[in-house]
Amino acid sequence: MPIAVADIDLDGLDGDVLSFRCADDPHGPVHALVRLRGRPLGTVLGHVPPGADPARTVAALARRRLADHPEPPPETYRDLPRTTVVVATRERAGQLARALDSLLAQDHPDYGIVVVDNAPRTGATRELVRRAYPAVRYVREDVPGLAAAHNTGVAAADGAVLAFTDDDVVADPHWLTALTGPFADDPRIGCVTGLILPAQLRTPAQILLESHGGFAKGFTARTYDPARPPADQPLFPFTAGSFGSGANMAFRATALKGVGGFDPATGTGTPARGGDDLYAFVAVLAAGHRLHYTPDALVRHHHRETWQDLRDQAYGYGAGLTAYLTALAVRRPALLPALLARLPRGLAHARAMTAARGGTTTTAAPGEHGGQGHPWPRSLSRLERRGMLYGPLGYARARLRTGRLEAR
Repeated sequence: MPIAVADIDLDGLDGDVLSFRCADDPHGPVHALVRLRGRPLGTVLGHVPPGADPARTVAALARRRLADHPEPPPETYRDLPRTTVVVATRERAGQLARALDSLLAQDHPDYGIVVVDNAPRTGATRELVRRAYPAVRYVREDVPGLAAAHNTGVAAADGAVLAFTDDDVVADPHWLTALTGPFADDPRIGCVTGLILPAQLRTPAQILLESHGGFAKGFTARTYDPARPPADQPLFPFTAGSFGSGANMAFRATALKGVGGFDPATGTGTPARGGDDLYAFVAVLAAGHRLHYTPDALVRHHHRETWQDLRDQAYGYGAGLTAYLTALAVRRPALLPALLARLPRGLAHARAMTAARGGTTTTAAPGEHGGQGHPWPRSLSRLERRGMLYGPLGYARARLRTGRLEAR
């Protein structure tokens, strides 16, 4: 059964409902983001009976389930840096328009947007931007691959901070302010990542992915400091997937350029299948910069809808993981001793991460959506592991192809 995705804002957990939004019929299963005066607090999954008031029902559920959650600390954003938002896209003009509408509605005082048209087959993206979004800069990158497109966006950007998101997201109006504020507060921060929640849960594939965590990293802000490795992450910094995802990330421009940008042999659109964001996270941390995660920087992601999409995604995640580790070994050999020292424990972690998972043993998404009894099929676990075996070969193929294309 489809699950309605809702957004409720409360004036404190015991306060009034300030707003309630739901794009679908809210009667039935509902997955709701709970905010306190605009700030994300957590998510809840519940059921709104026929004829019941959805806002009152969800508010009561939030008060019960999130009663022990501390309120977010006050925001102290000041002197927000000039920022460039980079959106790479390929032949998805309809989705891109939706994303650009949300990006142009940001409350950040000083930013620009660059759209990178990656290896286009038609002129649809160029025409959309020039006709409907004259304030957005359009650039083209003919070398296929997300990392190559992002590097082109970096070259076209003028911001002190470079933010990246995808063409299949809708950004919260406060997203860019929350994502860039930490750079002004801490000069040692080189990267900031944010919260990714589902835009819709209408198909079994979308529900299964979100039931096992989706892209969310929780509702607690956290700073990762290479000078003080976190005690709860013995594989730090190589478990880069715990830091965030490429659909919601920003870098201090000097930090990203200082590590050489993204590895063009990684990412969607290359034989490596992924890993471009993971490589950049670890490269920035290895250079001595801090990485900060903030749940205040929210985007809604349109999860893939079909079973085949999810199969492709599972294989790509596995391939991208080992492709990015191979990229680190090739491009940053100084990290190789630390990587090899963590290899035995890393292999055990990989086996556990790709194991078939039952509904009661999942890594829960924020709120209760992770405990809904949707088992992770063995077929997807096998695909993840096959992807991990393929990743180093995919990276090697991508390097060869990238070198040939750049030599033309």
